[in-house]
Amino acid sequence: MDTLETTPPSNGSTGEKTLSASPAAGIPRTRPAIEILKVSATSKPVAVAGAIAGVVRSQTRVEVQAIGAGAINQAVKAIAISRGYVAAGGIDLVCIPSFIDISIDGEERTGIRLLVESR
Repeated sequence: MDTLETTPPSNGSTGEKTLSASPAAGIPRTRPAIEILKVSATSKPVAVAGAIAGVVRSQTRVEVQAIGAGAINQAVKAIAISRGYVAAGGIDLVCIPSFIDISIDGEERTGIRLLVESR
């Protein structure tokens, strides 16, 4: 299970993550951070689907996070809708679910991370 602190970058950008090529090489690589969409139980699936489609078209993948049954329901509906949005462009979306621990106001919560990417 992965842990995520919800602290946005101070400069307003999506930020970058630095990865080590290998411990012996000592040459750092950078890659853009994955865009994170947070879905609540009151989120409109059509609006979230549009956001998913837009990010997938520009970055090929997006992470959707949801906490609670209602939020997960809206997120899954949004992913199903977004598949239709991008299908005309020849993009086939897949979803990889996992659990995630999220710190909200100092309290640890378990949520669902849905990694959506093109196949």
